[in-house]
Amino acid sequence: MPTLDLVTLIHAPIEVCFDLARSIELHIESTKGTGEKAVAGVTGGLIGLDQEGTWEARHFGVRQRLTSRITIFDRPNRFHDSQVRGPFSRFDHDHIFSVESGVTLMRDIFDYTSPLGWLGRCADRIFLRDYLVRFLQERALVIKTAAESR
Repeated sequence: MPTLDLVTLIHAPIEVCFDLARSIELHIESTKGTGEKAVAGVTGGLIGLDQEGTWEARHFGVRQRLTSRITIFDRPNRFHDSQVRGPFSRFDHDHIFSVESGVTLMRDIFDYTSPLGWLGRCADRIFLRDYLVRFLQERALVIKTAAESR
């Protein structure tokens, strides 16, 4: 059950960072490399409490769908999404925001369980963990760039 923890410093107001992190359009922008698109649920604008979004993308050469739901929402401090349906056995993603010395800290905590038991655990060690870290870092960079350019 790996947990990824990524912190990004953003020179922009916390409210701006929070809203950009839940923007469907910015999420699509940040995942251009996988051709990700919103195909059901909330497909545009800002996602909020108890709303679901279904994403379709190509990962490892395979077209996949994943539906997640926002289960915790405390603007501008935190929101949490969990997989409802998709390729993971389980995933939970906390988006936590705070301000220190005038700088917004955006923290992504991604806790997941790969499918396929021991085979999934091997995949985590060999390639999946690093892939997910790069995926989250790219997303964070797009949010940071958008927030700081406002």
